[in-house]
Amino acid sequence: MEFLTDGILALTWQQIVMFAVGITLIWLAIKKGFEPALLLPMGFGAILVNLPFSGVLNQTLAGGIQANGVIEWLFHVGIEASEVMPILLFIGIGAMIDFGPLLSKPSLFLFGAGAQLGIFAAILLSTILGFDLKDAASIGIIGAADGPTSILVSQVLNSKYIGAIAVAAYSYMALVPIVQPFAIRLVTTKKERCIHMEYNPKSVSKTMKIAFPIIVTVIVGLVAPQSVALVGFLMFGNLIRECGVLGTLSDTAQNILANLITLLLGITISFSMRAEQFVTKETLLILVIGLFAFVMDTIGGVLLAKFMNLFLKKKINPMIGGAGISAFPMSSRVVQKMAMEEDPTNVILMQAAGANVSGQIASVIAGGMVINLVTKFL
Repeated sequence: MEFLTDGILALTWQQIVMFAVGITLIWLAIKKGFEPALLLPMGFGAILVNLPFSGVLNQTLAGGIQANGVIEWLFHVGIEASEVMPILLFIGIGAMIDFGPLLSKPSLFLFGAGAQLGIFAAILLSTILGFDLKDAASIGIIGAADGPTSILVSQVLNSKYIGAIAVAAYSYMALVPIVQPFAIRLVTTKKERCIHMEYNPKSVSKTMKIAFPIIVTVIVGLVAPQSVALVGFLMFGNLIRECGVLGTLSDTAQNILANLITLLLGITISFSMRAEQFVTKETLLILVIGLFAFVMDTIGGVLLAKFMNLFLKKKINPMIGGAGISAFPMSSRVVQKMAMEEDPTNVILMQAAGANVSGQIASVIAGGMVINLVTKFL
């Protein structure tokens, strides 16, 4: 009967820590509503992969019998072999996005670029703290504020810390309503946060909405070819939405496909949350750097808006710049909530939404650029 106690006797304190991490993620998902579709399966998966002799991982049984674990198999097939899960998720994300506010005011593209500052600031900080280049670049991409991009880049660059990076990326995405107001208030005054902006959208034709994803894919593919998988699938999802002849498929991409891939991605990425890889001082550093990246993203976008205001007669509410991160639509909602807290009559949601969707494009381009630049130095 010894086999009944083998698992208990084999339990390590690091695995107990991971049980606590898993339970915390589940609590955040259920009690706080933080990214429940992803944090809940990640949390439960963290428990599964840290059970001694867990059947969800590959193992050798008595008699030399090889047993394949389902989570390890999903990781090797869905992420390691081809990054198929995070890439397919971009179809659903693209189908959810309306680029209309951005196309009606193309200058909002600038804020998507400005709000990527956190990526490069975090790469620099990671390097200073002793991480090698591929790991530093993978950690820095947390600043993309885009979970699938973070997973894909860290996997392509073969980072040792993909689990910690995924947890940091999705945790801070869920904490945008807490992190961003703090960062915005650091670099703005009440007067700046009260600036009103007129919204006079130009008519965006259906032809333009259909042409936009095609044009973006071609241009980005020529300038940053490593971004093609990310941008291409994002824009393919948007083309499904805007073409007008695939309504059922658009609904499927936005709901069934996105939810299914998110569910599988969450429990699959838990393979990288095994205790021996996750319970390290580097994990704590990554969480700190990830927070730094999100704060710098927000500050970068806000400072760009403040710089532009030096030359504009009609001033921009600098909080719009903070909405240029990829966390759509949370960031634009946070900015609008902050604007109404300062002045209940101030409505800047559409401008914030335009900056927010530009951040979606900018983050995947930045991810491709990081892959392209780093692989040249490895």
